[in-house]
This record gives sequence, structure tokens and C-alpha cells, in this order.
Amino acid sequence: MRRTALLVSAALLTSLLPLAVARAADDPPPVAVDRFEGEVPFASPPENGIFTWGSDTDDPPTLRLSPRDDAPEGDQVLTGSYDISGYGGFTHDFAFAEPAHDWSAHQGIRFWWEGQNNGKKVAFELKDGGANGEASELWTTSFTDDFSGWKQIEIPFTDFAYRTDYQPVGGIDHVLGLTEMWGYGVTLPVGAPGRFAMDGVELYGKADQSLRAAVTTDSAVYPVTQGRTATVEVTVATTGSAPIDEPVTVAYETAGGTASDADYMPLKGEFTFPAGTASGTTRTLQVVTRKDRTASETAETIPLKLTVTGAKAPAETPQVVIDAHGLPYLNSKLPVKKRVADLLSRMSLAEKTGQMTQAERGAVGTGADIAADDLGSLLSGGGSTPTPNTAEAWAKMIDSFQLRAQATRFQIPIVYGVDAVHGHNNLVGATVMPHNIGIGATRNPGLAQRTGAVTAAEVRATGIPWDFAPCLCVTRDERWGRSYESFGEDPALVESMETVVQGLQGARDGRDLKDDDRVLATAKHFVGDGGTAYGSSTTGTYTIDQGVTTATRAQLEAIHLAPYKSAVDRGVGTVMPSYSSLDVVGDGLGPVRMHARADMINGVLKKKLGFDGFVISDWNGIDQIPGDYASDVRTSVNAGVDMVMAPYAYKDFHAALVQEVRAGRVSEKRIDDAVSRILTQKFRLGLFEKPYADASGASKIGSAGHRAVARQAAAESQVLLKNLGSVLPLRKSQRVYVAGSNADDIGNQSGGWTVTWQGASGDITPGTTILEAMRGNSARLTYSKDASEPLTGYDVGVVVVGETPYAEGVGDVGNGHDLELSAADRAAVDKVCAAMKCAVLIVSGRPQLIGDRLGEIDALVASWLPGTEGDGVADVLYGKRAFTGRLPVTWPKSEAQLPINVGDAAYDPQFPYGWGLTTLTKVPEGGAATLVALGAAARAAERAGADDRGRALVGQARLIVQRKGITAAFAKPFADADHLLLTGHYGEAVRKLTEAYRAA
Repeated sequence: MRRTALLVSAALLTSLLPLAVARAADDPPPVAVDRFEGEVPFASPPENGIFTWGSDTDDPPTLRLSPRDDAPEGDQVLTGSYDISGYGGFTHDFAFAEPAHDWSAHQGIRFWWEGQNNGKKVAFELKDGGANGEASELWTTSFTDDFSGWKQIEIPFTDFAYRTDYQPVGGIDHVLGLTEMWGYGVTLPVGAPGRFAMDGVELYGKADQSLRAAVTTDSAVYPVTQGRTATVEVTVATTGSAPIDEPVTVAYETAGGTASDADYMPLKGEFTFPAGTASGTTRTLQVVTRKDRTASETAETIPLKLTVTGAKAPAETPQVVIDAHGLPYLNSKLPVKKRVADLLSRMSLAEKTGQMTQAERGAVGTGADIAADDLGSLLSGGGSTPTPNTAEAWAKMIDSFQLRAQATRFQIPIVYGVDAVHGHNNLVGATVMPHNIGIGATRNPGLAQRTGAVTAAEVRATGIPWDFAPCLCVTRDERWGRSYESFGEDPALVESMETVVQGLQGARDGRDLKDDDRVLATAKHFVGDGGTAYGSSTTGTYTIDQGVTTATRAQLEAIHLAPYKSAVDRGVGTVMPSYSSLDVVGDGLGPVRMHARADMINGVLKKKLGFDGFVISDWNGIDQIPGDYASDVRTSVNAGVDMVMAPYAYKDFHAALVQEVRAGRVSEKRIDDAVSRILTQKFRLGLFEKPYADASGASKIGSAGHRAVARQAAAESQVLLKNLGSVLPLRKSQRVYVAGSNADDIGNQSGGWTVTWQGASGDITPGTTILEAMRGNSARLTYSKDASEPLTGYDVGVVVVGETPYAEGVGDVGNGHDLELSAADRAAVDKVCAAMKCAVLIVSGRPQLIGDRLGEIDALVASWLPGTEGDGVADVLYGKRAFTGRLPVTWPKSEAQLPINVGDAAYDPQFPYGWGLTTLTKVPEGGAATLVALGAAARAAERAGADDRGRALVGQARLIVQRKGITAAFAKPFADADHLLLTGHYGEAVRKLTEAYRAA
């Protein structure tokens, strides 16, 4: 990129400043944007001002205006410090109430920056068009802080690229018009504390046509079957869409590449767009290929070199690609194993290691590196979406990346992955399911499978064949910020919900993966991520996530490994290791990062369990292994990691792995094994035959049928913990008072991993809030979020409280979070429940501590994170469906009890694992005598293998027992009974329930 700059010392600053503002005679004078002399306040939108932002509370930088003797302009400069783990920076937005600024007369923008010589990149962003600074289009570039002292950074507007990883309003016209500018932003480096100083932001230079006019082509890659003709469209366009003032000449020539003149008819010539040509005018070039006598060939490239006069040339040379043909791996009739072996035998080391490399979509821009580095995979991190964030845009984006892969020798398609952990949750308008903890509460494996099938259909319809789900963690401590990603605390419950794998993938042998409504599933996070000890994390401010799980070999196998055995048996296609460390008691190794544990990945997962899919690392997961980067690479790959998620360091990983193989520290046999596993799944997915999106199912995204499945899941996930006086179900005729922070917030009820990584409060995606659903069932309803409206004259109150969204360790208790209701929620509960009969719904990713208020609450519901279908919650509140959900985790009395889980020797919770009252169901009569009879019948059903009858008999016993009060003596056998039920021990389950009945 073009940069002009002056390095200035304090002593020479005064004498050199005139040079900094020197300009050509016909240049317009510089226009100040920020002088940092106090003329622009620290203020947030919609006011004119400078404000900070970040991914969490620790990430926004600190800013201040500081007097400096060496200030390049005036007396003050903008200074700041930062320590960013996610993302953070600052922005200057112009006032929303005033017109946008016109910068089109200028060549670019410049500013003074005090370098720290830290080698870090600093991103600089412009806000173009749209309604205001927060609803504009973002254009970005960066500079490297590789200098010391003050330096004036000059950035021509032509250096800015449309931001591909995030657009606040989904993009507008993808043209940097410059006539409606709303300000700028600076994104600061992450990973280490730093400081900065900045001064004198201004517009400089004179715009000319070569800076505002550009020649583009309709694609960068043009695949064509040999003997066919490729058509290339060449377009001239201007910022602001004005006609060109001067002629633009384009000379073209086919030259270079891997194809020879025998493969195509050489093309050479020139044409001109005359002055006055409208922006968007297109000319067409055709490259004719020839059929040759070779029966089989790899793909061959024909670069079409364009030399442009009077405008900016295309960013890269377009390539016509003659498709590979006649090679055995391209024959879909051959067995997958033979296709893999043939392709692998032809690949170079660089091509193989490229297949083992996964990059983030935001890092590869338009995707040129896919071919340059032979990349095997791309992903979208949480919130990394195309613009606009629509199904059509997703498909178009992924097709553009697949097109890039066609420019490689073997045209191996990429496999694109996304975290669709409760529906296609990155896509606005998708069907958002309850999070896994709610699915676990349903105790309905068939429904879990249906939610997986809906997710798969919506994900595949946007061109994505791979889902980083399901999470098979067994959560053992509710202080963990990922608790809601687990189906529950009992490995037997997690195993029972693994039907979701079939919902995602279809048949266990992988034969359905090629279908347009199936995706490759990922079992994560192997192994023990749900068992990390509180206080053991060393990741930033996390307290438990990514920490250490300490277990004996027997405990490890019984609790954390069991779900992975089931997943392998179900044919899960990929497995992702955990960030956490595993400390197996007695093995002498101490805590070892899972990405480095060859004994677990190679030894247990691949050899003992027979996993034949491939292992994908977590986001930068290998970076947490002790040692330098080369060591991280060889350790993780030798441990059995087949593909490494190196989102922004993909080039470093690729180069390092090649070097490790050449040095003999990673064997070629290990590389061949990894690549064989990856290619096998690509063939099973049908990507070689159909690499592009099949959008035929896009009309079903967010459809009534899909939402009906989510609605049922939301309804069955509701756990009725208390129902004094049968307050629930509600009646339509009742006068209902609704309050609480989570009654009318689609973002809160959907939780983290919704549209963005952390999720957000507010109207973030289409759906029905709990309040909206209740209004559809009640003729007489009043809503007051803070319960400030008068409280008299109502039959019943419903207070919907709980958590706001978070994800991963950001949500750890002790990292800005706890298990207590907020002060506002507590106040709402106190007000409403003191004034009338009340039902309290807790919308959260984990149990909340409500023991001190339980006495004043008549009915209590664990609503978990129900997703976008609030109608499902209303269905059970108003008796359209019975409450049937059961606790997937133990509900503690206090944080001091944590961790507390079914099977513990000391067990005295608020509500035991498996607890869940039922409505609309008659409870059997007879008490202890009936329990004896049910036990005998359950034992008989167990012997006969009559699982449905056995489960029904245990369910009848539960109804009898749950009428008793909960004590420590009651809770332990009651919870044990639910575990026994899940493992098929129906007679013993009834015996435990009988024990609980007698102990109450």
C-alpha cells in the first residue's frame, strides 16, 4: 500500500512541520477532521463525539486529551492505553442530526501516530453512506506500528477495502462514494497491553479520475470445460457513480499460466471506454479453449492480463481455468477409498498441508489465498457474516470461495464450517432452537434429532456443509460460562441426546451427507471441558473455562469419555479438542493441553474408539500449547489433530507445518493420514460433484414448519420447579400482570451464540418474545418491565427474569458474572409477588440462586434459553401443552455448594437433578403400595426389553414421589433414579424413587 510519512523528533518538529503540510499548487487545502484540542468531545452517538468500544468490559481502551510539548498540531494529542483480549478501539462519529460530510474532493486521509515499534497492525476504518455513523458502510485498511516517535500516516482512499467480516446494516452499495461520510474508527492490536498517541486527522490532496475510477471484472476465476469458451466481463465504475471525465483504455493479453497455446486461442488487444461513459458500463472478452488428445489432466490456468490507463486496474489478474478431467479421483462411481488414494498420490507436500489448514473468512478477503495456499477449509467465527446477513448472501459468499478453489491443480473444494449450535444461529431470520441445556431438559431424543435436522437443512441451504456441533460436554459446575452448551451434568443424559448427530448427518455410514439437507457434525470439545475446576483457568480473566480437569482414568471414562464413544458409534464426522487441560491422576504427566494429548486423540479417540473422521482444532487452539509456534504445530499434528483452525495465522501455520515435515519432525505418514481423513469427508459430502450451494431449501429457513419444531422444543424444555396452589397453567380469562427484564427481549431469551458470538440483548433477529406469545393467549394483560405500573386488580403476576447473553469464558462466574438475579429483577419479583399470586420464569443458561425468595414465589419455572419461539413457553403457561421438562442439572441452594451433581455423596440441593412437576396429568393414587406395584412392573418391563413401558412406569412413580417435600435424604435417591432411568434400569429407578418417598 502507498504510504508517505515523516519521522519527526521533538527537537526538529517545529522546523519540519511545514513539510508535512506541503501540497501541490492545485490541491485543495487540507480539511481538519480532528485536531484533539477539545473541539470534539468524548461523547456517544447520536452526538458528535469520540467514543470507545470493545468485545467485553475490559476491552475498550482508555482515552484522554493530553498536553504535549511535542504535539505535531496544537497543544494536545489524543492518548490512550489498552489491553484487549477480543476486540476494541475508538470511533469518531459525526452528529446524526447534521448532514454527512463530503470528502470526495480529496485524495485521502492522514494523521499523526506516535509509533511504539511493536510490529502490530492497527486497523483504520471509514464510515460511508447510510443514515448515520452507526448505520453506514464500513471500509477498512491498516498500517503497521514498526517505527518509533511521531509519523504522519497518509492513506489514499483507494487503499480502503470494503469490510467483509462485519457491516452494521448489511452493507449498502459496496461503493466508497465519499460524498456522505460519517467519520472514522481505529481498531487497536490485541493480545498484549499497549499505548498510543494520535494527532491531526485531516483530509489531504486532490482527487483525480485515476483515484476514483476503477476497472473490474465480474469474477477472478472462470472455470471452463476444455473446448468451451470463457466469457469475461470488464466494467468501469467510479466512486459516486459519476460518468468518467477522461477516456479509460484497457489493454488485454492472455499470457503465462500453466496452460499452453495448444490449450487455447491466444487473445490480445485493446479497447477504450470514452470520456462520458456511464459508471457500470461493461465490455466482454472471450477466451476460447481447445480440446486436446490427453485423456486426463489436472486443471490449467490462463491468466488474462489487463493493463489499464486512466483508472485503477483490477486488484488481481483474472484467470480462466480449464477444468481437470479424466482423473480417477473425479470419478464419482469409484469407492471413496480409491478416490482418496488416487488424489493423495498426486498431491505435493504444500497441497497436502494446505488441506490441513483452516482460515477465517474475514482473513482471506475475497479469497485469493485459497488457491495461493491450497487452503482446505474456511470458517465463520461467531458473528462473522456476509453482508447483508441473508441466506442468499451466505450462499453467494461461499460460492465465491469455492470458485477460488477451482483455480488449483486438483480443484479440491473447500469445506466451510460454522458454529450452528442452536439452529443456524449466525443467520438473521433463521430458526433459533433452545440451547442444549433446554434440549436436555426435554428428555426427548426424537425431538433432539428433529432440531438437528432443521438446523442441518437451514445451514446446508446457505452453502455450508459443516457444523461445529454438537457440544458433548458434561457440565459439572454451573459457574462455567459454557454450561448452556451442555445437555446436562449426567453423561447418560448427554448420550441420550446424541440423536442430534443423526439429525445433522443422517445415516451413521455417511451416505446421506451429500444430500441438500445434511451437514457434517462435530463432537466437541474432546475431552473433559465440562469438568474444569473453578479457578484453574489461565486464559485472560476467565475463571473456569479453558481450565484444568483433574480425574482418575475411571472417572474420565465414566463421565467425560462416554458421550464420545456414543458419537463415534453414531458416525460423527469430525471431533474438536478442548482448549482445556487434562490431568489424569497417576499418569505422571500433570495438566496437559488437550490439543497436545496424543494419548487421548491418537490413542483413545482414533485407536481405542475407532474414530475414522478427522480432528479439527479449536480457534487458535494450538497456540495455547507451551513452546514456540513450530513446537505448537508439530506437537498438535503429531498428537492427532488433522486440521488446524488458524483463523488469521493460516499462512504461518501452513509454512511451519511444511518446514516441520521437511525437517523430519512430523512424518509424511502422519500428513497422509490427516489428509486422507479430510478428503474422505469431502467426498462423502459430495463436494467434488456439487461444490456450490444448493439453495433449493432456502425458502424453508425460518419457515412455519421449522419454527414449529423449535416451538415444541421450547415448550418441552420448560421445567416447572414449584406450583403452589396450581397457579399454572394460566387461564385466558385471568387478569395477568407481566414484569421482568426478560419478558420482552428476543436477544436475552436466545442467549449467546445468536447472530454474534456473545449474543446481545434486544431485537436482534425475528422471533416471538415470551410477552408477545402471552398476549396472544390473554385477553387481559398488562406489562411493566420494572413493575412500576399499579399492582392492584390482577389475578396473577408473571415475572420473567434471568441472565443477559454471554458465551464461553466471558460468562464465567467471577468474570463479571454471578448466579444471582440482578437488583432490578429482584425488585420486580419482590413487588409482584408481594401484591398477588405469582409465577416466576427464569430465562438463563444455568440455575440462578433464588433460595431466599422461594417462599414468596407461588410458581417457579426454569425456562433456560428457549430461542426465538416464545410461543412454546406460552403453550405450557396457558395449558396448551403440559409441563413435562426435567432438570438436566442440579439446582443449588447456594454458590458454596458448587460443584454439585447427581451421584455426589453429599447432596442437598434446592431442586434435585431430574426434578420437574407436571401439569394436565393425573397422579396415580395409592402412595407406597402403588410404588411397590410399579416397581414390580418396571422390573418385568426391563427383563422383556420393553423400554417404552419401562420409562412410562418410572414416570408414573415420579408423579407420586414429587408430591413430597425435598430434603437431603429425599434428593439423593430421587436424582439417582433419573440416572438409572436413562441407563435402562427401570426397576432400580422405581426402587430409588420409593426410597426417596419414604425418606421425605
